[in-house]
Amino acid sequence: MNKNGIIVAIDGFSSSGKSTIAKSLSKQIGYTYIDTGAMFRAIALQCIENKINIDNIIEIQQFELLQNILQNTQIEFCVVGDTQHILLNGRDIEHLIRTIEISNAASKISTSPLVRKYLLDIQRNIGKKGSIVMDGRDIGTVIFPNAELKFFITASVQVRAERRFLELKQKQIKTTLQQVLQNINERDYRDTHREIAPLKKHPDAYVIDTTYLTLEEQLQLIRLIFKSITGK
Repeated sequence: MNKNGIIVAIDGFSSSGKSTIAKSLSKQIGYTYIDTGAMFRAIALQCIENKINIDNIIEIQQFELLQNILQNTQIEFCVVGDTQHILLNGRDIEHLIRTIEISNAASKISTSPLVRKYLLDIQRNIGKKGSIVMDGRDIGTVIFPNAELKFFITASVQVRAERRFLELKQKQIKTTLQQVLQNINERDYRDTHREIAPLKKHPDAYVIDTTYLTLEEQLQLIRLIFKSITGK
């Protein structure tokens, strides 16, 4: 165990509540929260702005373009008020990456071995310091398979779609529940069927089904497990 604190790896399906759990847990235990999904979204935005066809990302020409872009990409996190924001080459892009378009693009870009390798190095370097809560799709299985504490968050597809739809509505992003449901189903398929680091539960991960749990109940359960591992 890192003397500075453990690594808490939180994986799970889109809109299952893992990011909310990770943010809340990190605040309660005084750890640093790392949103790896935002990293993929940042690269997706970078690709869109540079006219890369994400649907054909594995083509040689697209691969070379992507390689050049990644060589000139810097991703950082900062805190604005009490909210974590992501910076792309020094530009705050938090307000640009939470749309359905970017969500879908990020899911597609995550199938690129080049992108995953680029982010893996960044994420592991962050984890060396310990005392982090990191959420994503392959944190416990690929990025930190030896993390002291792993969670796998899930919920029914319908509930996840309703949560995501409400979130987008509150941000005044126009869409329909049916569109959100379709998007989540498509992302689930890509996440679980991609060749590189597919979404799956690590054998050591605690499974938390949030379908019928309030956030308070989710956190209470996770804090009990955290305390059983760390004594804190």
